[in-house]
Amino acid sequence: MIFRQLFDTSSSTYTYLLADAEHGQALLIDPVFSQAGRDLALISELGLKLTLVVDTHAHADHVTAAWLLKQKTGCRIASARVIGAEHVDLPLDDGQTFGVAGITLRAIATPGHTNGCMSYVLEDQSMVFTGDTLLIRGCGRSDFQQGSAKKLYHSLTQKLFRLPDACLVYPGHDYHGRTVSSIREEKAFNVRVGAQANQTDFIEFMHAMRLPHPKLIDEAVPANLRSGCPEDGRLPAVPDWADIRLNYGGVPEVDADWLHNHLDRVTVLDVRLNEEADDCSISSKLVDIHIPLDQLRERTADVPDDKPVVTLCRSGRRSALAVNILQEAGFDRVASLSHGLMGMSQA
Repeated sequence: MIFRQLFDTSSSTYTYLLADAEHGQALLIDPVFSQAGRDLALISELGLKLTLVVDTHAHADHVTAAWLLKQKTGCRIASARVIGAEHVDLPLDDGQTFGVAGITLRAIATPGHTNGCMSYVLEDQSMVFTGDTLLIRGCGRSDFQQGSAKKLYHSLTQKLFRLPDACLVYPGHDYHGRTVSSIREEKAFNVRVGAQANQTDFIEFMHAMRLPHPKLIDEAVPANLRSGCPEDGRLPAVPDWADIRLNYGGVPEVDADWLHNHLDRVTVLDVRLNEEADDCSISSKLVDIHIPLDQLRERTADVPDDKPVVTLCRSGRRSALAVNILQEAGFDRVASLSHGLMGMSQA
């Protein structure tokens, strides 16, 4: 199984990618709207096809990317039936199995944080994705969205803690850099419900917390009841000057075919060494300006800004850094040639 744990710093949200290498189908758990480009870039670089996106609940601290990813890839959307979110293709009930080719999950209804919370456990019970129900040494709050400390205690002790002790726990959030726990650890050490805390212990703890109102709840919850679809139903704006593809490293790229067909619309910047540029017949037909990478920070004023800029080098590695340098200098229409002149030669 291919497994990746991804992180959104603004909301401290974990997104999980699961895929079967043989079948090439992938699913995402709890994708974040603002991170959709990152997630799609990773899926592409791993040679996978996104088939399913799944939310653990209607989040109050970020907007899901479910609808956006469906528009981009044609994937299906799954979430708890009780939520009643729009655009859902697969409404899930307690105990229902689902997944993609080679990956099977079972839905466990775990209400309490919200009424529509679900956790998802792998078929072999080696991993469970608990959303906000069970966090590492903690749990989700229970004071909004039909939350209930009593229901949450039941979900934790009678459902999740019934999983095998060795089952790894992957939460929806962590605010202290912790990435994974286990059922055994949480049963023993969870601050709110571990060490055989009884229902009274837990409920009194939860009622005494007095947490501040989530900052994004008024925006996030209505959007998530639409599976992340904006109110106007429109896709976010994308660069219109080129067929830009963001790689997993966060660098905007164009491919060789696009550049070949649009040379008159861009300024091509070669950032290789002087001797490399002099010894290449291909680049002489493409390049408008040559500035070695180690000089670029001091010479950004030499780069014309009347057209978008495409940076290139031998492999696409140095030109990626050149994009970052130009962006820091205020260039907003800039991209790297994917795979550099090596890719151009192959094309």
